[in-house]
Amino acid sequence: MSRKLFGTDGVRGRANTHPMTAEMALRLGAAAGRFFRRDGRNGHRVVIGKDTRLSGYMIENALTAGLTSTGMNVLLLGPVPTPAVGYLTRSMRADLGIMISASHNPAADNGIKFFGPDGFKLSDDAEAEIESIVEAQIDPAQPQNIGRAKRIDDGRGRYVEYAKTTFPAGQRLDGLKVVIDCAHGAAYRAAPEVLWELGADVIPLGVEPNGFNINDGVGSTHPEACAQAVIQNGAHLGITLDGDADRVLIIDEKGRLADGDQIMALLAARWAEQGRLRGDALVATVMSNLGLENFLQGHGLRLERTKVGDRYVVEKMREAGFNLGGEQSGHIVMTDYATTGDGLIAALQFLAALSDTGQPASDLVSQFDPVPQLLKNVRYAAGADPLAVEDVKSVIAAAEARLGAKGRVLIRKSGTEPLIRVMAEAEDETVLREVVDGIVAAVEQAA
Repeated sequence: MSRKLFGTDGVRGRANTHPMTAEMALRLGAAAGRFFRRDGRNGHRVVIGKDTRLSGYMIENALTAGLTSTGMNVLLLGPVPTPAVGYLTRSMRADLGIMISASHNPAADNGIKFFGPDGFKLSDDAEAEIESIVEAQIDPAQPQNIGRAKRIDDGRGRYVEYAKTTFPAGQRLDGLKVVIDCAHGAAYRAAPEVLWELGADVIPLGVEPNGFNINDGVGSTHPEACAQAVIQNGAHLGITLDGDADRVLIIDEKGRLADGDQIMALLAARWAEQGRLRGDALVATVMSNLGLENFLQGHGLRLERTKVGDRYVVEKMREAGFNLGGEQSGHIVMTDYATTGDGLIAALQFLAALSDTGQPASDLVSQFDPVPQLLKNVRYAAGADPLAVEDVKSVIAAAEARLGAKGRVLIRKSGTEPLIRVMAEAEDETVLREVVDGIVAAVEQAA
């Protein structure tokens, strides 16, 4: 079943522009309500969380109207991280969870993510079915069956208490000075609270949302702000989240950045040593660095790759029974603790390693030397397919043969705009540039 509204992570776009309009949010809410009330019973419930964008008010109200019009009872959580919605959907026995957020995007954008009753994001098939209902005539509930809406005042508190249970029992963060950058986003209260309650000396950053400043110069898309705060305050480390707190990057005491690959390498090695890593494997996307794969092989572990998107990482993990995965961008998925990427809980796992080993953050963030990686984008005309051109195929095949086992080539189309992404990794940076530039030239000529 084809999908036009849904992308790789729900519905997303510029606020007040299709598809992120109040009218479409109302229809999506009504369609989701109809999808989950196929049995005709009353009493179904949905939890809705959001980040701190101004447009969140509009979309929240429109979704609520659509959902209640089809008989769903709505529980409004207010600003909470995306993983909190996954957790509370399951904890509160809801049939559906919705997060209103455009994650790391600017404040002018927004999005709608759906979670099933198990707390995991809906499958492609379920989203396609909801989309087909949007396009059809949606039957409203009878007047006596219209749903109710209720604000849940302690949603954030429930998540805070749960997050603390994922940190080793009896351990504290006393004596650790931690910068926490919340990107003026959904975790602006929850994340500092968790760290403070565990005993850390907390230096908050990006905790003054005004509806317009989410991800603006702060957060995981701008880690330099956190790095500067770490150096200025003599902190032991920095934790920088994105707007909905489902991804995290770590800054060591020297101001250096550790991406998701380095964090996953640390956790995979620790969990394997502790006998906690299921299947002796880590799940990551095709974008993760070849150095990570080499590191895992050196520890007798495997890297299972998926296409780009944390939802595909989670699908692979659930399908094969793995419990650790993520993306280079900082989505760290630990199904022992959460149903989606959770930046705060991943940071707590890093802090546990810091506490256990007594090593400085700078030792823990450098698990492997990344293989040099180069990515270039090539724009092409709508309707064209440069990757189907024989000359392009020949150039790509020659590049793969040249790199052999000492590198790799990854060519893919963007899922959101007409771009061909040309990425390669190689130990020799001169060869790397030649390979990428050769492919880019061939794609440009074909485009």
